Amino acid sequence: MNDKAKQWIDRYVDVHLLVTRRINAQIREHLGEDLTNDQFQVVRLINSMTHCTSSLLAEQLAVGKSSITAIINRLVDAGIIQRTRDESDRRIVYLSLTDYGATIFESAHEQVREIISPYLQHFEDKDIEMFISMFEKLGHLMQESGGRKN
Repeated sequence: MNDKAKQWIDRYVDVHLLVTRRINAQIREHLGEDLTNDQFQVVRLINSMTHCTSSLLAEQLAVGKSSITAIINRLVDAGIIQRTRDESDRRIVYLSLTDYGATIFESAHEQVREIISPYLQHFEDKDIEMFISMFEKLGHLMQESGGRKN
């Protein structure tokens, strides 16, 4: 690895830690008692999928099934999500938002948008689009090949 690559990596790690810590702290402060950051991510994924399972959530969030189960149990107890068994295969359990959960999610989602939007005002649309596209590409590489060229 050359010196330039080492500098890029160090800069990426430094800014990633700064941004995620600050944004997560602001989100945690605004979500308050409704949802934790992890719960918000779980609810957000459940909201975006038709047939969501705990295994799929664990895979998407790159965490163990026991961690997801604990979060799901708390969200079920809070009345935010519900479990529904597949009619043709009772072993499969789907997760979905309750009406209350949908309301909590919409409120939290709007709060997250309000936290992030002021920062976007400092950039041109084309720069925001390029940044997000490159970050999405990085995410896809991490999911597919681990960054290794095939």
